[in-house]
Amino acid sequence: MSKAHGVKKMFDSIAARYDIMNRVMTLGQDQRWRRFAVDKANIPESGTVLDLACGTGDIAALVSQEYPSSYVVGADFSTNMLREAGRRFGQQISWLVCDANELPYKDDRFDAVTFGYLLRNVDDSLKVLREVYRVLKTGGMVVCLDTTPPEKNILYPFIRLHLHYGIPLLGKMIARDEDAYGYLIESTMDFHQAETLADIFKAAGFRGVGYKKFMMGTIGIHWGMK
Repeated sequence: MSKAHGVKKMFDSIAARYDIMNRVMTLGQDQRWRRFAVDKANIPESGTVLDLACGTGDIAALVSQEYPSSYVVGADFSTNMLREAGRRFGQQISWLVCDANELPYKDDRFDAVTFGYLLRNVDDSLKVLREVYRVLKTGGMVVCLDTTPPEKNILYPFIRLHLHYGIPLLGKMIARDEDAYGYLIESTMDFHQAETLADIFKAAGFRGVGYKKFMMGTIGIHWGMK
């Protein structure tokens, strides 16, 4: 069964408190990761940028601030997330409801495509990455910010305890939705290892693929070029 309907419903339900939960869960580090992702995107001064799974708009807004001459599209399939994004950042960014599996653009449309926390919520990562590859111009960059399962080292039991109990508890207290954040942790633990995801980027056609981990190995940023 496809994840799409349940994931959309979940993100619609937590949109209003999504930002504050991100700040609390990541100890305020999430904006630093987004800046790293934007820097890796190698965006031209007047470039065209698609931010998929834009949520409440943080990455799209960073692109717009750092490259004021750029054309930025923030796309998500959650209408409530897009409503929050528009409320926070206004209409200098084009907000679009769309499905990452079937992007409503012709080939070779964008200089860069970014996305945060998209691939762990889709049924087929390779299919989505091939669709991203299609809409990128030759020489364009894709940058992906997502969770990654922690390595089984000396810190693993403590990280696992925090993920399975601490974050759902925060979700219950702050976002008033323990189940949603329980799902987000399950999707993290079941997601591709960073090395495996890099191989999927290569299978989609990207070259120069690399990645960097953050927050004790639970966050990964991947990038590649068409």
